Amino acid sequence: MLYAYAVTRDDEAVTEALATVTGVVGEPVRAVRHEGLLALVGPVPAAQYDEGALRANLEDLAWLERTARAHQRVIDAVAAAAPCVLPLRLATVYREERGVHGMLAAGGPRLGAALDRLEGRAEWGVKVHTLPQGPPAAGPPPSAPRAPASGRDYLRQRAAQRRAHEGRSRQADEAARGIHTALTALAEETRLYPAQNAGLSRQPGHNVLNAAYLVPGAARTRFTSAVARLAESAPAEGVRVELTGPWAPYSFVGPVTEDPGTT
Repeated sequence: MLYAYAVTRDDEAVTEALATVTGVVGEPVRAVRHEGLLALVGPVPAAQYDEGALRANLEDLAWLERTARAHQRVIDAVAAAAPCVLPLRLATVYREERGVHGMLAAGGPRLGAALDRLEGRAEWGVKVHTLPQGPPAAGPPPSAPRAPASGRDYLRQRAAQRRAHEGRSRQADEAARGIHTALTALAEETRLYPAQNAGLSRQPGHNVLNAAYLVPGAARTRFTSAVARLAESAPAEGVRVELTGPWAPYSFVGPVTEDPGTT
């Protein structure tokens, strides 16, 4: 079986870069050529990557993390050598090389257009999280909450706590919208994703913005400087800003293979 990592244009520099990296099972990565395009692939065992095994592995978070890191390592090595790389979805596999050629032949015009559109551009990820409520600033310790004198008093306290929580949530949502609006003006395209699960992200606070931005190389400094300014002022609005990248433009490639998974 062949694990497919990415598609790029045929270039000797890419072939040289492949000699420096191994794939998801430590295998050598090579290029499959078709009419000016390269698909970057590596042999993987059917025991791990046929349909049944792959379905089980995709439920294993430790396996997913290892595989994603190795997949990204290949993309990074090639992106350093090629003007543009189209990453394929994690765990895209083919039973034989004929399937890879078929993917390149069927998608040739679409892949070429995507390479033209995305050349010289990078993806940047921005996440905004609420700040956890910490202790108050320096000063006398707060007095213990007053015990409710009655059921009605208890309900009033609960209502006040709920209003305070809703106020913080509104403030965080407004801050996230402002950050996204400011960064959208500096990007060619954007993608909004669902909020990350706190347990999976291992990040404190609630995720209120999870976005990707496609930024031309010429605008890189302007974009990252804007993120830095927004991150500096964010705590005053009860949030923090996290920037990742630059990445190959995962979010902006669009569908490459007609049939995901084992082909």
